[in-house]
Formats: sequence, structure tokens, C-alpha cells
Amino acid sequence: MPRPLQLIERIPGDRGPIVKRTVKDQISDKLAYMIHSGLLRPGDELPSERELAATLGVSRETVRAAIGVLQARKMIEVSHGARTKVLGRSSMPLHESVGILGDLKHRSLKEVAEARAAVEVQVIWLTAQRITRAQLARLQALVDEQRSMVDDPVRFQISDQEFHQTLYRACGNGLLADVVFDFYGYALEYRRLALVRKNAIAQSVVEHQKIVDALRTGAPDAAVTAMRRHLDQVHRTTQAVMKPR
Repeated sequence: MPRPLQLIERIPGDRGPIVKRTVKDQISDKLAYMIHSGLLRPGDELPSERELAATLGVSRETVRAAIGVLQARKMIEVSHGARTKVLGRSSMPLHESVGILGDLKHRSLKEVAEARAAVEVQVIWLTAQRITRAQLARLQALVDEQRSMVDDPVRFQISDQEFHQTLYRACGNGLLADVVFDFYGYALEYRRLALVRKNAIAQSVVEHQKIVDALRTGAPDAAVTAMRRHLDQVHRTTQAVMKPR
């Protein structure tokens, strides 16, 4: 059985390597980032410890410890016998990655979408040539899980971030991976609105599978085509919910 792909070595937006950071801290920072960015919102119920552990490729004990960190920061509420709920951003300073997102928010959707597509095409081109069997297995496992998440936007969003981050890291260029993940974080609050629309998650899962299938062939052109189609769909659906009502 392939060993789960190691979790991120850098928090989104961070330009330096994590030094002496535990996996617990990486998981708590990852969830905190999602809360600060608006991907997870007050009142959302997190997946169970078992589901989070499976999606993130860590133990339940690690997830439990990470949840404890966020509970201490008053970002989530843990109740016995009930799902863990998101309370919202704490009074602690935002992580550097969120500051980068703030800069991007001054840019238009079209501008960011064009820049993201340009970088992400290069990333997927490299990934198609460098991805390992273990990384492919990790991506496939995430897609297989996502098929059970079509009615669970919160759980899917966590898995979607893990899917894209795994994909980016597989390109073998840490700088490119960091840059494209910053683009991924743009307008996450609107992506949340787009994902609750009918069939939106199911469509994303189909596109994720096509990306994995293309990567499995080892043909960069096929992988780029699959990613372009996914990015076009993300752009269209995000643009639709950003339009004035």
C-alpha cells in the first residue's frame, strides 16, 4: 500500500520552509487558513475526525490535537456528541498567507484567472512528467473520497484544497507551487457559493478524475487540456456568483 503523500512543507503563501513544525501544527494552520480566507465560515460543521484523518492522510490523534489548537484559539467549538462547528476568525493576527490573499483581492477576477491559468498550465506540464506513483495514488484516493461528498460542501472544500495542493507539489518546483496556490486562494468565499449550486461538486469531481487520468498517461498535453477545462469551469461558476444581484 503506497505511503500517504506527506503534508505540505509550507503553509499557503509562506516563502520559507517550516522548521521544526509538527504535523499537528501544519494541520491546525491549514484549517485556520481556510477559516480566515472564508472557505470555512461560522456555523459550518467540520467532518468527523475519522473523515478528516483520511482526507489529510494523518492519524485521528493528530487531527484531534490540531482541533484542540483551534479550539484554544476560539476559532471552533467542540461539543460532546455533536459535530465540531466553526466559530470564525480569532483575534490573533492573520497568517502571512492571508495577507497575500488580501493583496489579490484588489485584482479583478479576470486578471487573477488569466494569471492563474498561465502559471497552472506550466505546473501541470511539469507535474505530468514528474509525478510519482505515490502521488498519483494519493490524488486518486482523494477523488474516490470526493464522490461521497457531493452533498457535503464543507468536507469537499477541505478535500479539494488537499487535491490541488498535492497536484501542485508534484511539479517538483516549490516556488511555482507556492505561487499557484496563492492564486487558488483567490475569492474562496465566492467559490463556496458556487459549490452549493446544483451538481457543482459532482462536476468538479468528474473534472478531477479526468485530470488524474490524464496524468496517469504521462502525456503533458492531455494533462494541460484537462486542467484548462477545469479552470474554465471554476472561472465561469465563480464569475456567476460574483455578479451583482
